[in-house]
This record gives sequence, C-alpha cells and structure tokens, in this order.
Amino acid sequence: MFPDLHTILRNECRLVPERTVLVGVSGGPDSLCLVEVLRQAGYPLIAAHFDHRLRPESAAEAEALASMLAERQVPLVVEIGDVRGLADREGFSIEQAARRLRYDFLFAQAHTHQAQAVAVGHTADDQVETVLMHLLRGAGLTGLKGMRYSTSLQEFDAQLPLVRPLLGVWREQVERFCRDNGLQPLQDASNQSREFLRNRVRLDLLPELQAYNPRIRAALWRSARTLADDHAILESLLDSTWQDCLLSEAPQAIVFDADRLAEVPAAQQRHLVRRALERLAREDVDLRFDVLEQAAALLGKRRDGRCDLSGGVHLSMAGGEVVFERAGFAARRQDWPQLRAGDMSLPLPGQLDLGDGWQFHSECMVVEALDLNRAFHCEDPYQAWLDADRLTGELRLRMRRPGDRLQPLGMEGRSMKLSDFFINEKMPREARARWPLLCAGETVVWVPGYRLAHAFRLTGDTRKVLSLALTRRSL
Repeated sequence: MFPDLHTILRNECRLVPERTVLVGVSGGPDSLCLVEVLRQAGYPLIAAHFDHRLRPESAAEAEALASMLAERQVPLVVEIGDVRGLADREGFSIEQAARRLRYDFLFAQAHTHQAQAVAVGHTADDQVETVLMHLLRGAGLTGLKGMRYSTSLQEFDAQLPLVRPLLGVWREQVERFCRDNGLQPLQDASNQSREFLRNRVRLDLLPELQAYNPRIRAALWRSARTLADDHAILESLLDSTWQDCLLSEAPQAIVFDADRLAEVPAAQQRHLVRRALERLAREDVDLRFDVLEQAAALLGKRRDGRCDLSGGVHLSMAGGEVVFERAGFAARRQDWPQLRAGDMSLPLPGQLDLGDGWQFHSECMVVEALDLNRAFHCEDPYQAWLDADRLTGELRLRMRRPGDRLQPLGMEGRSMKLSDFFINEKMPREARARWPLLCAGETVVWVPGYRLAHAFRLTGDTRKVLSLALTRRSL
C-alpha cells in the first residue's frame, strides 16, 4: 500500500469502504495496481473491461485478465465495442470513439452494480503528460491544472464521479507494486507507437526536458496541483456572475442575457464561455485559445451572429440572447410563430404572412359604447383587442431587442424586462429570439400568445378598437 493512499481515498476521492467501487481495467500495470490497492484496502469491487477490438490479440488479453482477477476473487464484466464503426458514423477519431464507448460502458455498469464511483488508474506520469499536451495546444488555466482526483464527466453521467486514486503515484512505483504483489500486467504494444501525441510526449519530449531539469516531472505535477487550487477559487468566484447572466440551462443548451453578459469584463466572459463549453461538449475537449477568441469576437460585436466552437457546440446571438447549443439540437420552431425576416410594417386593416403557415390579421372598428362585461372575451391567447386611440408611432411586428421592457396587463402599469417576462411565462427558450412582438414605435404593445400591455387595454372610454389575431393554417 502506498503512503497516504487511505487519506487520498477518503478525502480526495471521497470513497467509503462499505460501498462498491467499479474499476475500469485494461490489464496494464496501472489498472491492475488500482484493483489490488482497493482490494487490500477492503473496498467491495467490480472490475470492468472494455474490449475495443482494435488489435488482434485483444480477445486473448481479455481472457488472461479474467483469469488474473478470478485468482483474487474480483468479479469482472466485459463488453466488446465497435470503435471503428462509431468513428465512421459520427466522424470521431479512433481515440474519441474508444473513449466514448468505454466510458458509456463503465458508467452503465456502475449504475447496474450500484457502485459509488467509477475508478480508473491514471497516475502522476499521466498527469504530467496531460499537462504538457495541453501546454503544447495553448490551453489556459483549465487545461494546465490537469486531471483531478475526483471529477464529474457530465457528458457521460451527471451523478456518479470518476475517481483517480493513483494520481499522485509515479509509474515506477506502480510497476514495483505489481512485482511485489505477483501481478503480471499485459503489455499494449500501441503504447510505444509514436503515432499518438501522448506517446511522443512520454518517449521524446519528457526525456529532452529532463536534460534541463532532472526533476521536471515532479515540478510539472506540483504546478498542476497549484493551478488546480487556483482554478477552484476562480470557479467559486465565477458562480455569482454565471447566475446573474444565466437565463436558462438544460442538457442541450445554455442561454445568457446578452445585456448582462456585455457588462461582464472580457476575462470573465472567457471563463463563462469555457464553463458553458465544458458542460455541453460531447467530448472532454481541450479548449484552445483560438476557440475562446472566436467566441469573444462574436460577443464583442453585439450583433446577431453564429459560430461553431469545440466539441460540437454552436454559439449564437439573437434577440438579446447568447445561446450555447449542442449540434443536432433541433428546436421545434415550426410549432411556434417565428419571424423569419426583420421588422414588418403592419397594415391596418390587413394581413401579414410570417411563414410556416402563420398569419397576422388586423382590423379596426368603431364602437359607440363598450360593455366590457359582454364584449371582446375570448379564450384564444393569439387573439387580442386594444384601444387604437392610445397607440402612437408606426405599428410593426419585430423581434426582441436588448433592453426591451413590457407593462403586462394586470400589473397596473408596472414594467419589467421582456426577458424576465419570457422566463416567468415559461416561453420555450428556443422560441424567444424570433417571437413576433407587436410594437408602436419602440413600445411593446402585445406579446401574442401571452399578454397585452396594460396601457393599451380596453376601457369604458374606448371608442376605436383594434382587433388582432395570429392564426396558423394547416400545412
């Protein structure tokens, strides 16, 4: 047993000895060491092996692994996956496809066996290699902090943590432990292939850096640990800014208020962008500087636009909202009235075609006396009547703009931000940016489907009524 490992398991990984841990095992020294360490520490274990079928000998290796674990009375579950098939279908690299299938399998098995966590055998050497790889790609603080003892892989599972108990243990210590405990690890020939960046970092770059600093590995490991602590402080400070700018958050999309986000310093904006990408990306992406600059450039323009970011995430600005959205998330916009063009002048009387079968109708009528208890009652939220004499300025249909406010009917003339009104009324987030608004000049008069503005309501003094309706014909 390694020094302080009990403390690491309890305080860093937050594992309790009474509950099962699911361990991902490849058959290499790291994962076999982890299984034996946890077994000796008294944790109930389930070992899980994913056969990627990328090498001819993988089936034989799975059988050898099962035999080794059976000797130690550790149950093993095995699954075979079509990594190349997934890579071809989804456009992933082989490494991305393998990671996705492997972690899908591990977390599914963890739930099946009611495990408290998924444990993997990443070591201190893996940490150093990861930090160097991120440095070569131009990563910021999030990348340079490296891996953590315990983390949540949101793209795979929002509940169970992934833990790395050996993150402070060096590879030579792992190999010595295996020899001392009679473990015979399987050797993966691909670990020597310079086709992969991680192998080139381990085989070529680190030996070169050791010529400048013989203790470069320990120095990089300490730096990562220090940066991880700094990152944790920064994240806690960022929480309040996130909540202040956030309009909605869902597994497929995160939406910010554009006005509030514009008030945030550029450095904090980048961290908000980074957090949104980390929560939405399909993969554990390395967020490069140029990606953050691309997002910052769009936010700085304060104009509607769109760009593609890392990990299958899109960033768009429209209607006063900043939207981070997963690729392939199809909003059912045809179910809602949506403006396809810009402002549209409203003819009186007349009709406007909004597209997707939606039409806006207007008609004026003069009344001698108005009985509010008998006339103009309708359950259709897409129909409204208002006092035409109270309107000033040209009547237009338009999309929302930053700073729009509404005086909702029933609030006695009190106003509120239109974005807050949308949230309170639970308007679908995907529909807000292009929802048609009836405006007189710059004043929002009616939000079809929801509420008329208080100042334009019918009263006993009304003599000219404007009848409005939004309808949809069958397509």
